[in-house]
Amino acid sequence: MKIDEIQIRVRYGETDQMGVVYHGNYALYLEMGRIEWLRKLGVSYKTMEENGIMLPVVSLHINYKKSAGYDDVINVKTQLKNRPTAKIEFEYEITSESGEILATASIVLVFIDIKTGRPIRAPKYILDLLDD
Repeated sequence: MKIDEIQIRVRYGETDQMGVVYHGNYALYLEMGRIEWLRKLGVSYKTMEENGIMLPVVSLHINYKKSAGYDDVINVKTQLKNRPTAKIEFEYEITSESGEILATASIVLVFIDIKTGRPIRAPKYILDLLDD
């Protein structure tokens, strides 16, 4: 399935008193990877929401392996796990600049109709972009 990778430089405010990235910030890094993955596919969250579709997270799992610290450059690799249905699943690998695995993660999001609040199938335009 389609893969994308972004680089992020850890900012001071993302670290704790021990000088390492606070564990909760990894969810933000995953979101950054997912937004860029979708953008490079040709989809934006803003456009989806303007078209009446939300994409909330329903499951998030992170395995922490090593710490990242202030000013480190980390790589977030985002990969689509399966062809979307009413849900879309991603797998992630966060590595250091030298390639060491810092964390692995998986996330499940569900396509929701904003008006009804009910799950819907993945929009056809997203499925079409995946076929290209």
